[in-house]
Amino acid sequence: MERNHIIGFVLIFGLLLVWTFVNSPSKEEVEAMKQRQDSLNRVEILKDSVVQKAVETEQALQPVDSATLANKYGSFATATTGANQTIKLENQYFIVDFDTKGGKISNVELKDYKKVLVDDKKKEYKVALHLLEDPNNVWDIAIPSQTGEIHTADLNFQPTVEGNKITLRAVGLQGEQIVQEYTLTDKPYEVKYNLSVQNAAGFLSSTAKDAKLTWVNQLDKIEKNSVFEKSMSTVYYKENTESVDYCNCRSDAQEDLSAQPIKWFSHSNQFFNSTLIADESFTGGVFETKSPEVTDENLKKTSAVVGIPLKRDGTANQMTMYIGPNDFENLRHYHVALEDIIPFGRSIFGSINRWVIRPTFNFLIGFIGSKGLVILLLTFLVKFALFPLSYKMLQSQAKMSALKPSLAGLREKYKDDMQKQQMETMKVYREYGVNPLGGCFPVLLQMPVWFALYRFFPASIEFRQASFLWATDLSSYDVFFNLPFDIPFFGGHVSMLTLLWAASTVAYTYYNMQNMDMANMNPALKYMQYFMPVMFLVFFNSYASGLTLYLLYSNLLNIGQTLGAKKFLFDEAKIMEGLNKNKEKPKKEGGFQARLEQAMKQQQALADAKKNQPQISQPKKKNK
Repeated sequence: MERNHIIGFVLIFGLLLVWTFVNSPSKEEVEAMKQRQDSLNRVEILKDSVVQKAVETEQALQPVDSATLANKYGSFATATTGANQTIKLENQYFIVDFDTKGGKISNVELKDYKKVLVDDKKKEYKVALHLLEDPNNVWDIAIPSQTGEIHTADLNFQPTVEGNKITLRAVGLQGEQIVQEYTLTDKPYEVKYNLSVQNAAGFLSSTAKDAKLTWVNQLDKIEKNSVFEKSMSTVYYKENTESVDYCNCRSDAQEDLSAQPIKWFSHSNQFFNSTLIADESFTGGVFETKSPEVTDENLKKTSAVVGIPLKRDGTANQMTMYIGPNDFENLRHYHVALEDIIPFGRSIFGSINRWVIRPTFNFLIGFIGSKGLVILLLTFLVKFALFPLSYKMLQSQAKMSALKPSLAGLREKYKDDMQKQQMETMKVYREYGVNPLGGCFPVLLQMPVWFALYRFFPASIEFRQASFLWATDLSSYDVFFNLPFDIPFFGGHVSMLTLLWAASTVAYTYYNMQNMDMANMNPALKYMQYFMPVMFLVFFNSYASGLTLYLLYSNLLNIGQTLGAKKFLFDEAKIMEGLNKNKEKPKKEGGFQARLEQAMKQQQALADAKKNQPQISQPKKKNK
């Protein structure tokens, strides 16, 4: 591998290494799964305990409850009593549970997706995937009344079901009503949500303008690589006139936008989200993320507090919920930039993913069912698109390989003067019209595609749990075999795709080095070429196997391309004939190569002057 490859790899290695250390997580802890019977027994014990405590509490507070509730909730005091009911609605996409206590969604089961669990023997198995099921989640609307705030989380709503619509009403003694209406539409994973306060003339506070919605969501671990999943879990939000933003993903964070109108906000993890979109806008919001303890079963606690304008005429505040996968087309349908919650990257990398790679992949998957084969075809297309650049690189390699015998004499002639040897080598390159950096720029121009793909595979839900060969999930690491222990930064498994990629990289590097003049290369830089695959082996062992599969395909195509070019495109005799013609042509003055040669001459002159400078001996001091 020549210098141009080294420069390209060093650049990408440096950037990825920085990302690794910024992102460096502690080793993933695999939580042991409880035995089913023990779990059932524990649930029964807990259930009995909760029921017993509820009975004891009700008996203890019964004498004072009526007075306390009347003072706090006024005419809605009676709506705070009664047992909770859970009502299910479903369509082709999901099953949604509604609790009458609080009038909230308490569970959503996605029919087409599964959650991955790993037992104590590191065996994977899949179970139904649920969102919003954590009992510690909060859905509460604080409505300002003349006697204080009425919290919907404390009220028991009366349900009415009509087809795929459920209406939940909390009714006061004077006929006031707080109404929450949910409708499952025909659109994927969509729930229409309306909130209204009816007959509220003598109920609502005369000065308050907004109700306050608090939505707290405990994001559960869904993917097997929960450490990586956690780094992509946060709250996204969009101000009316601004682009999409989010809370810091890697630490606890809070964003206070109390004075800014908000169009939507979203509790999002790697592949799924729970979003609320206002038809008009929310009157400001405060968004927060907090990481639990390492041993906690949750990824993060995300919370949003937003203002909902009060409508005193009984009309509804209309909103839309999306509770489902981070599917680009589903999210794009809303025309509010909701698709930007998919972490494809920002700037040029995100644009390449959204508008080039993603559409190309979707087009190919329409013809080929296997996503592993689609990645192969995608690799071919990328190579084909970049072939003009690759051709320049291969041509530069062929020219430098043809000059290798000519440079051997320089090495022997100036074997004791490395700087002179390098200067004469540059002179030969210039005489024959060879740019030693000619293959470097094509490599650099390919880097945006590499970095885009680096973000594409772990963010695209199309690769989630898509299998190929032994890999069970192309959006996560492949496990060829598990280790009986964990290795820091490496993990407790071995990714065979990563091993194959590293081996092919070493083989490709070795082949190129045999055909290039490496005598003038810094020895440390030579060994760096072999050291980098080892470093990447550690990093990619726990990264998306779709990416390592792409890199493996790319290496194999590079090897085939290099061998094919040497045999069919570049005849060494013809290359040398062309170089000799270049040598006879008059050389242009100036240019980068000439300036580089001039700089090396100046360095050589300084070195020679220093070498020829007479040594001045210091007089010895006389002893007193």
